[in-house]
Amino acid sequence: MNLDDFISRHKLPAIYAESAERCYLPFAVWLYERNCSSDAGTFVLGINGAQGTGKSTCADLISEYLSDEYDLAVVVLSIDDIYRTRRERELLARTVHPLLATRGVPGTHDVDLGLQTIAQLKSLGPGSELRIPRFDKSSDDRFPEDEWPLVTGPVDLVIFEGWCVASGACDSEELEKPVNALERDEDTDAVWRTYVNEKLHEEYRTLFDTLDALLFLRAPDFDSVYQWRRLQEHKLRARSGEDARAIMSDAQLARFIQFYERITRWNIEHLPQVADAVIGLDTRHRAVSLAFSD
Repeated sequence: MNLDDFISRHKLPAIYAESAERCYLPFAVWLYERNCSSDAGTFVLGINGAQGTGKSTCADLISEYLSDEYDLAVVVLSIDDIYRTRRERELLARTVHPLLATRGVPGTHDVDLGLQTIAQLKSLGPGSELRIPRFDKSSDDRFPEDEWPLVTGPVDLVIFEGWCVASGACDSEELEKPVNALERDEDTDAVWRTYVNEKLHEEYRTLFDTLDALLFLRAPDFDSVYQWRRLQEHKLRARSGEDARAIMSDAQLARFIQFYERITRWNIEHLPQVADAVIGLDTRHRAVSLAFSD
């Protein structure tokens, strides 16, 4: 593949080439040689990383590289694409907890849709077609099904990426103490975080059990996650000028990132011990290390 062309099309800084050559592409080669070079059927790779770690770009790079260099048929599916509809989340907000109106945390995804999509991708025969779900964040709802991308089988590799892919539930005792102001002030009785944790313990575990391997993009710490997202919002505001109504202020962002703090901190602490491969990121957003579990 032409890495310079990939960087240009994705509007990435030139320095991204160093991260790709040091970590992302060696991982792709390992993935092919270890898991995708036989006729064992469709392989499912999970990619976990906090907001701003570059999960989508990493997934696209691996997909394009394996397609170009090894002629693999690769499908990328984001956990964002199986969000529940806006109407379903509004119902959850009314019947369970108001914070569930905000998409993102476990409980706001259609797990059955995810399970069904992955199962259908794995069984897709030659010439068979399947539409895979896509979510429209601008309307906060799913695209109509006739606008979902069409995939033709068979599929060699499914890359399932998302900030909470393979995340685990914490001990119930840990839920008693709020980790931030959002939990302290807007979830005073711990109903919201308990609901989220139970979903992780139950149906999400079934979804994540479909993974054959896990790649974890490890941020240095939670503060880096916030700073990366803050920088992203500032760059968007600078480009948008006066037409920046959908871009969050620092205060709005500080509240928004708290929805994901508890699970993100759990991931940073626990996923390096269970992932098949870990790519470490430094505070400047560069991939600086690649380690395999074996």
